[in-house]
Amino acid sequence: MSRVCELTGKGPMTGNNVSHANNKTRRRFLPNLNDVTLMSDALGRSFSLRISAAALRTVDHRGGLDAFLAKARDTELSARALKIKREIEKSAAA
Repeated sequence: MSRVCELTGKGPMTGNNVSHANNKTRRRFLPNLNDVTLMSDALGRSFSLRISAAALRTVDHRGGLDAFLAKARDTELSARALKIKREIEKSAAA
């Protein structure tokens, strides 16, 4: 399973561990990913996604999964999230 948020595209970053003696060794900063189930109001069903804690707060702030996906750029969404976004747009048009 890749360590990438399905909604924001946030992934691992690299940096250094720096000791007291100023020795530097490479390390990875991993995103805080959580398996959550989010409900879509437009579709009336829930979706299981692996998203970062920051993305979960943003989803709550924007008013739910539908509102978040409406504002999200297609380039940073995963294939699964993009498919959900298309389904929501299709149901809103009908």
